[in-house]
Amino acid sequence: MSTITTAIKTFIADEDGVTAIEYGLIAALIGVVMASVAGDVGNKIKDAFTYIAEQFDAVPAAGA
Repeated sequence: MSTITTAIKTFIADEDGVTAIEYGLIAALIGVVMASVAGDVGNKIKDAFTYIAEQFDAVPAAGA
């Protein structure tokens, strides 16, 4: 009987699984933040290239 009690107490005191879950949640949160930031940065880069292309279109041709 004491072996079962000792095993249960050891299982309850073991925090390795909890730590792994916490690290997993932190990693998932970081991934979500990175995905949202990447989308925003991608849109800003697209806007920058669109602006540059419009500026090239506004410049008259050299031979015209």
